Amino acid sequence: MIMPADTPPLRILLVDDHTLFRSGLKALLQRQGDFEIVGEAGDGLEGVKLAEQLKPDAVLLDLDMPVMHGRDALEQILSSQPELAVLMLTVSEDGEDLAECMRLGARGYLLKNIHADFLLGSIRRAVEGDSVLSPEMTAKLVQRLRAPAPTQQPSEYESLTPRERETLAWLAQGASNKQIARTLDVAESTIKVHVQNILRKLSLHSRVQAAVYAVENGFDKLARGH
Repeated sequence: MIMPADTPPLRILLVDDHTLFRSGLKALLQRQGDFEIVGEAGDGLEGVKLAEQLKPDAVLLDLDMPVMHGRDALEQILSSQPELAVLMLTVSEDGEDLAECMRLGARGYLLKNIHADFLLGSIRRAVEGDSVLSPEMTAKLVQRLRAPAPTQQPSEYESLTPRERETLAWLAQGASNKQIARTLDVAESTIKVHVQNILRKLSLHSRVQAAVYAVENGFDKLARGH
């Protein structure tokens, strides 16, 4: 990827206990013009410390690691840097692991068998604020979190406008801003504003967290009815 001369590279922290995998990942990212590896950690606790010291733009975080599990490291990292783009990069296809990481605020959940181009694009999108999942994990997330519709709407949901509720329902289906805008026949910039308002009103950090919220509370049914 060619960057404008005045654009600094994205600063990446790698946290994985498998040295060989970490070395291969580092080599891949360093071949790109827009990534800089600012640190490496071989366990979760070291990853937490380096994230605090280095203030990277993104963290690629393994799940099953010694000293501190990836979920605990994720929680600690985001407790001090809630806007940091942390992407789980793991072999675990377990729906419970996926759901828990997204609840904690991970910006993405990627399997280690993904194509290199998908990984590179996912990191860039995550830093820009998007949430990313390996394609095969989307259905597992929805299935894992599927719940009956609540008998009473949470007060924060009631603060959403009708159009924001409609947008939230589409987010729960994994639709992009462009797809939602096309469906609702509005400008993409309008959908971006709706998404920002949804996250603010629901006190959430990412689109995936919003989707999780919608599915858990049964607020995704509007999109399914279209």
